[in-house]
Amino acid sequence: MRSFLQNLPVRALLPVAAAFLFSSCDLLEFSPNDHRAPESERDLTEKNLARLLQNPLPAGDTLRFVFTGDSQRFYDDAEDLVKSVNQQPGIQFMLVAGDISDFGFAREMRWVNDDLRKLKVPYLTVVGNHDLVGNGRKAYEAIFGPRNYSFVYGDTKFIFTDTNGREYNFDRTAPDMTWVNKELADRTARRHVIISHVPPQDEDFDPALREAYAGALRQDPRLIFELNGHRHAFSIGEPFEDGVTYINSSSFESRQYVILTVWGDKGFRLKQVTF
Repeated sequence: MRSFLQNLPVRALLPVAAAFLFSSCDLLEFSPNDHRAPESERDLTEKNLARLLQNPLPAGDTLRFVFTGDSQRFYDDAEDLVKSVNQQPGIQFMLVAGDISDFGFAREMRWVNDDLRKLKVPYLTVVGNHDLVGNGRKAYEAIFGPRNYSFVYGDTKFIFTDTNGREYNFDRTAPDMTWVNKELADRTARRHVIISHVPPQDEDFDPALREAYAGALRQDPRLIFELNGHRHAFSIGEPFEDGVTYINSSSFESRQYVILTVWGDKGFRLKQVTF
């Protein structure tokens, strides 16, 4: 092929080069900060929610979902995680507690989706601090969707909020407490679960908003627990000794996740799974 091209005149090579460029547009990335993606890889939160709501959970039924986080750099573990989750009975969906990417690149988020889209159940994410690096905010919003959102499934309202205070220079905008308080004040669902990336006791959480956030959770009688990531290791406890349970996810690298089963007003059971 090389010798054939060398023998062609420059004028004849131009159409060949043009054809290659246009036919290979999906393979070309002009900048690592390019947040564009094919339509099939945009608005994944909306698409996964639509898929979830196609299988509604009747009132009073037991809720069961997988909780994990921090896939950054650990893409090779995603395939095994998917295989393991697909073997679990009675799972309705999976939650990922942020840091889908390492450098906020759209291509990293798309790599993770290449594996997670093979789950038998939908998956939903909250934005992590690494997802906001560089042009990450635009990439996350284009590929996944809003950084703050909520939905009701069965008897439970799930509230996803951006708590990556350091990425906003601790300017008191993350978490958006006006939005959080409004969501927690909603009494249409029997139970509440709030999902964030950076837990409020962490140094990367905006210190000026720590008490406002923890206090809002403390005052919500419907809250079951708060789920977060960032620390790459599983933990469960009451760091503020106020009756609010915080559960921190393992990272993909740890090759562990948890299955949370929820029933009644605040009853829940937690099972750790190693894959």
